[in-house]
Formats: sequence, structure tokens, C-alpha cells
Amino acid sequence: MSEKENNYIEGKRPVVEALRSGVPMEFVMMADNLRKDGLTEDIRRKARNANVPVKLASRKVMDEMSQVENHQGVIAKAIPYAYAKIQDIVKAAEDHAAEHDGAALIVVLDHITDAGNLGAIVRSAEVVGASGVILPSKRAARVTTATYKTSAGAIAHMPVALVSNIAQTMDNLKKSGFWVAGATEHARDVIWDANLKGKIVLVMGNEGEGLARLTMDSCDFLVKLPQEGKVGSLNVAQAATACMYEFLRQNRPARVRDARA
Repeated sequence: MSEKENNYIEGKRPVVEALRSGVPMEFVMMADNLRKDGLTEDIRRKARNANVPVKLASRKVMDEMSQVENHQGVIAKAIPYAYAKIQDIVKAAEDHAAEHDGAALIVVLDHITDAGNLGAIVRSAEVVGASGVILPSKRAARVTTATYKTSAGAIAHMPVALVSNIAQTMDNLKKSGFWVAGATEHARDVIWDANLKGKIVLVMGNEGEGLARLTMDSCDFLVKLPQEGKVGSLNVAQAATACMYEFLRQNRPARVRDARA
């Protein structure tokens, strides 16, 4: 993708939605002859509240910037997402484990390609208290402005790291004391019967092909969700959420377990 495709948001409603979702922006640009209406006033208000400067420019300048047929006189430039270092995620997991009876979760996505799925997984990961999400640096969805919307803003609170080799990263996480669980419908064991206590790496596969063979071979164990119906398995975002909540259930604090005993 070009820089414009990555960083520019065009049109009144897309810019409003981006501001509402908390997308960090360098500026919002408006045509100097743009008529005021409810949407433009909403953009100005949201930009002001987010400390995003609003600039004026000629239609000619904006037409040259635009990559769409009708930008409606509004273009915003998003600040590129700042990816975390893998070491930062491991450190966050270690700190979490120290405060939560040894439990910590890192989510690895094996070439997830749909940005909507990425955002939904990040949202669930943040809700269950995961320490970070790891993505391959090639042939996979990246954090874009759309991720802020599909994650309901959770991406702003969830470290995401890019790595060049998923299998090698999994091996390094094992050396750091993590157990690696791969989610696949080809597993023999249902996740309810698996031991997800402690420091866990949950690996989710590609939407169409699932886990790659090398990735699967690098897992300590494989799990699947139980299924009673006739329809095929859940999509990766739904499956990831279910798996993450099973991790959370197994690692709930002792005081919660005692209260319900």
C-alpha cells in the first residue's frame, strides 16, 4: 500500500468515525470553500476535543492529495500505528504473571488477513487482559485506521508486535516459560479439557487455511472448540474470543473461585 492508502482518511463520515474511534491524527484538512453543515461542525468539535489541528486548503490541493473520487472537502492524516517490540510484550506478560498468580496471555495470529478480524481479536484480547498480540510482518493484516473502529478503540491499549518468523518467535516464547497452544479444528482435545493455567501463548490460524503446518508443529499442544451444530466452525475472531475466555476462566483469581464454591 502507498502512504496515502495507509494514512489518509477521506470524506466527512469516515473522518467523523475515525475521530470517534480514537484514531490518532496529525491533522484534519478542510476545503477553504467548504459549506458548514452538521457533519463538518461535528468534525471540528471532535478534532478540537482530541487536540487535532484543522487546516484549510484549496480544492485543487486536496484533489491532488485524494485517492478517492469524492473526498467531500475533508481529508484527515492519521499517525501511523507504533508497533511494540516483542521484548516489551514479554515484559508486560511477566509483570502480569507476577500480579495474577503466574497467569499471562499472549495472542499470536498466524497470517490473519482480514482487518476486521484483527480488530475484533484485539478487542477481545484487551478485554481478557492479554499482554499483547503478535503478527507476522508479511502476508498478514496490519493495524490500520479501520482497526481502531473494529476494535472499538481497544487497539490504543493493546501492544501489537510484528515478527519475521512466527515459528521462531514461538520457540523463543517457550524458552521464556510460556506454553504454546494452537487452536485448530483438527485437534483431538477440546479446549475445556486442556490446561491453560499459567503463561500461555494462544495461536490462531488464517481464516481459510487455519494454522500453517510449521506453526502447528511448533505448538506444545493443540485445542479445538466443542461443536454440537451442523454448521462449520466459528470464524477466527469468534473462535479466538471463545478460547481467550476459557483461558480467563481457568485463571480466574482464587478469591473468585472460593466465593463460588
